Amino acid sequence: MVDRRITDGARIGQLLASELTGLRRGVLGAVSVVGADPDAEPSPTGTEAYRVSHDGTVVATVSLYPEHVTLCLHDGTWPETPGELTTVSGDQLRIQSGAGVKRAVDALRDALG
Repeated sequence: MVDRRITDGARIGQLLASELTGLRRGVLGAVSVVGADPDAEPSPTGTEAYRVSHDGTVVATVSLYPEHVTLCLHDGTWPETPGELTTVSGDQLRIQSGAGVKRAVDALRDALG
């Protein structure tokens, strides 16, 4: 068994964008990635990489850090965050590994639902 955990902020951000753009059902079917900066590099203070839109309205921003990503809701707070996710504040969700991406998408679905 391979024990490889993705903890690079840039890669986590890419996985999250890929997951969000691949969904076609339910409330997440109306989600898209907008304003993506292909040259965004993780930084200690966070670098905005892209925004998340739902039905044409920007609802969240994704920022890259060296070892994690934050998904910041523009209006609202995150529901309870399980497992690999940490709520930094009411509106910021920290994703610390590739495994946390699916949980973050689930949290976004709950927040939009």
